[in-house]
Amino acid sequence: MFKFANPEYLYLLVLLAVLVVIHIYSNINYRRRIARYGDSELLSELMPDVSEGRVNLKFWLLATAFGIGCVLLARPQFGSHQETVNRQGIETVIALDISNSMLADDVSPNRLEKSKRIVSNLVDQLKNDKIGLIVFAGDAFVQLPITSDFVSAKVFLNTIGPGLIARQGTDIKAAIELATRSFTPNEGVGKAIILITDGENHEGGAVEAAQAAAEKGYMVNVLGVGLPSGTPIPVGDGSGDFRRDKSGNPVISKLNESMCREIAAAGKGSYFYVDNSNAAEKALQKELDKLAKADIETTVYTEFDEQFRILAWIMLIIVAAGALVCESVNPRMKKFNFLKRSDDK
Repeated sequence: MFKFANPEYLYLLVLLAVLVVIHIYSNINYRRRIARYGDSELLSELMPDVSEGRVNLKFWLLATAFGIGCVLLARPQFGSHQETVNRQGIETVIALDISNSMLADDVSPNRLEKSKRIVSNLVDQLKNDKIGLIVFAGDAFVQLPITSDFVSAKVFLNTIGPGLIARQGTDIKAAIELATRSFTPNEGVGKAIILITDGENHEGGAVEAAQAAAEKGYMVNVLGVGLPSGTPIPVGDGSGDFRRDKSGNPVISKLNESMCREIAAAGKGSYFYVDNSNAAEKALQKELDKLAKADIETTVYTEFDEQFRILAWIMLIIVAAGALVCESVNPRMKKFNFLKRSDDK
């Protein structure tokens, strides 16, 4: 892939085009003026040191250098750059509930979108850390293996919705167990599972899974999204209708705070209630800051690598060549003159 980091400088090429037009017009006008004085070949014999070819060559060399300079200012980039660096950080795996109940809008704009914003803000804070992303409903699967590629984390985050998992429900146990298997084997690094859910666990075993994770040294923090009083679940097709039970009554989804607190306690972490403010995010960040940080070897990819060096050398060589070209013929260099007129004998 190829791009210019500062493409606005390419507009300078318009100035180059104007200079070329002026140069061509000046040459035509020069020949017309010469023609007024007599035969051009005879006048050339009378002015043996004048070399129109040298003037043109010098112009085109400097014009080419100017064009390359414009491209350099636009910063051409392509390819990729990879390097391995050591950073002081932690490992965090986020388990995000994407069941249908997360479409409830008792927090703005709805539970799922609010949760995705929290994850996005969290990614912005974890600059030197590694992050993994798991999504779950009736099943759980890894959306993003643990990595320090935060750009990819945000890209994957934008694609998340209930439609990713065909089997609906809320299997928190499966999500926690998958998260415990997602960490690297690095020792001495603080590791945390962040569970974002409305707590409507339909499968059971979540508390036991959190306890098992804590025994392995993984702190389980829980973010509870929604209102304990509950709200109907939108169908999600934009019709404004709600999901209904077999009797035709709207299904009410409630935040199960007691379940969220039990999971956090068993996982030796903390529970945070998510409202329309960012208080939960700040409190969670303080908890993560308490974790031990250790050296994490990270492969960093730069999507575009600067490609100015070759062009810069070419421009310098052309400028130097243009500076060496004299506009008139040097009598002492006539026998080495490759630009002498065709009629020179």
